[in-house]
Amino acid sequence: MNPRKSMTLVFLILLLGIGYVSMDAAPVLSDEEYSYHGDTAWRTNFSDARQVAAEQDKPVVVYFWTTWCTYCEDYNRKVYPDPDVQSHLDDFVKVAVNLDSDAPEASQLKRQYNADYPPQHVIVTPDGEELVRISGYADRDSFIQYLETAKQRADSGETR
Repeated sequence: MNPRKSMTLVFLILLLGIGYVSMDAAPVLSDEEYSYHGDTAWRTNFSDARQVAAEQDKPVVVYFWTTWCTYCEDYNRKVYPDPDVQSHLDDFVKVAVNLDSDAPEASQLKRQYNADYPPQHVIVTPDGEELVRISGYADRDSFIQYLETAKQRADSGETR
């Protein structure tokens, strides 16, 4: 193999390695109970979120995300920090599920709500019945509209 081909191959391998490492090195703020997206605290335990939702008579927003999802970053920068969005989210119990997680609860939720790519939001009753699904990215105004629809359905007892 000539030196030019060898250097090209080494460069491509190095580039792929950097890309692979950077996907797992993306900063995600979290602690034992919460994951923080756009300065919004999202619970990480769905069972606990359902219990709190039942106690407070609120629907649950289940946010399926990953560290490598560019649209998830758009939510973090453009949607979640908005004061009007925050006001609407106060009517819900929020739980974030990392689609890359191998945890049993995450795997079960991915199957239950057919979440196979990020970002997805599934808004459910405390019993787990689907009210609204947001597949992909929704801008601020559309996201608020989805939240309002979910709240109306929850209040009226209507599910999908």
